[in-house]
Amino acid sequence: MNLQDLLYKVSLESVLGSTNVEIADIQFDSRKIAKNNLFVAVSGTISDGHKFISNAITDGAIAIVVEQFPEEIDENITYIKVKNSNNALGIVASNFYNNPSERIKLVGVTGTNGKTTIVSLLHQLFTLLNVKAGMLSTNQNKIESKIIPSTHTTPDAIQINLLLNKMIDAGCEYCFMEVSSHAISQRRVNGLTYSGGVFTNITQDHLDYHNTFAEYRDVKKSFFDSLSKNAFALTNKDDKNGNKMLEGTKANKLSYSLKSLSDYKCRVLENQFEGMLLQINKVDVWVKLIGDFNAYNILSVYAAANQFGFSDYDVLTALSMLNSAEGRFQFVRNEDAITGIVDYAHTEDALKNVLSTINNIRSNAEELITIVGCGGDRDKAKRPLMAKVACNLSNQVIITSDNPRSEKPEEIIEDMLADLDPIQKKKVLVITDRKQAIMTAGRLAKKDDIILLAGKGHEKYQEINGEKFPFDDMEELKQSLKINN
Repeated sequence: MNLQDLLYKVSLESVLGSTNVEIADIQFDSRKIAKNNLFVAVSGTISDGHKFISNAITDGAIAIVVEQFPEEIDENITYIKVKNSNNALGIVASNFYNNPSERIKLVGVTGTNGKTTIVSLLHQLFTLLNVKAGMLSTNQNKIESKIIPSTHTTPDAIQINLLLNKMIDAGCEYCFMEVSSHAISQRRVNGLTYSGGVFTNITQDHLDYHNTFAEYRDVKKSFFDSLSKNAFALTNKDDKNGNKMLEGTKANKLSYSLKSLSDYKCRVLENQFEGMLLQINKVDVWVKLIGDFNAYNILSVYAAANQFGFSDYDVLTALSMLNSAEGRFQFVRNEDAITGIVDYAHTEDALKNVLSTINNIRSNAEELITIVGCGGDRDKAKRPLMAKVACNLSNQVIITSDNPRSEKPEEIIEDMLADLDPIQKKKVLVITDRKQAIMTAGRLAKKDDIILLAGKGHEKYQEINGEKFPFDDMEELKQSLKINN
């Protein structure tokens, strides 16, 4: 593609050299550069692409997007100076793949909790409606049923556009995509055209990255600010920041709720481990997911499908057939009627939601054992809050290691224990080794008891000192409960 065409809609500050050159590919990772590539020098959180411009030229780059011109200028290379390379990358990537987001109905889902579940449910729903769809999520990316492994909640701009283009080639009409706060902040989603946006909720998370809750909230809000008048913006009205998300948007404003007057309304009529009976816009429907938090997820999925014109009957029928995303309130039960639950809950609010759901279903005869840890190199403020919630809503708590990353697990655990009072501490066992913690819970559990294993959900690894070791929470839990299938 000609460089001039690639730079369409990019705000240029200055250009050195000719823009009438043919570009074979675009890269922001200098290690992937080949002949006749465009290299976008991105200032990332870990490294600065400007330091690798000479390497990129040596390996075949013929044009460079920069925020600052390098000291040494190669007369055979075209340099394009922009204010923000990340922003330019999103637009260039979209142009390179012929703006795929304009050729597919793209729905972005953002919020602290529920993104993965909603995206997974939307993909399932539209598949059941015999509509070809793709998804971009934390668990996995999908082109129809074909699974493409996922490394980030939201891929980089090049990958997003590449995958969207592949979806279109495969005949997909829709794509459902998690939009993380990191991706918005790093402008990985710039240049995309959305048909709709969904806001789930917002609680304290990622403050290691965003510094303040207000900054975190405003980053989420900026996604809705960017939606066009042709899109819909669907918000959770029961979240105290739900209405704020819509304040600056040009999109069609819509709301969903369990508690407030809204465009889409839902009531939970019955709740069991096997599922729940919902009333959605005055129609009863049985679904296989449980808990108020999943009622919100289901309702948002229904609302999004409604916006695309699908019949209520078809959508409600399909809703009853949906399964939860992997690692989201997945449960097993052994021969002693001990229930084991794996959930991705890794924030105070998510953990509270899951524990409250369990407590609303169970009788007082069973013990609830919660196994929980906190990830390293992440928001430290939530650690004592997570431990408190676990202690307040469980009979027994085992505090263990999660993904310690570069931190010492013992220090993370100390942070979790820091604010517990003597009564709360009496409920706590500390077992640093996660496998041993799970095995201990299995030994402690008696007939009809419930074990919640929180934090890692779908992840099939533990990240320790920069290395990922195989670890599957569900398999470990099954082993502890002597479940063979």
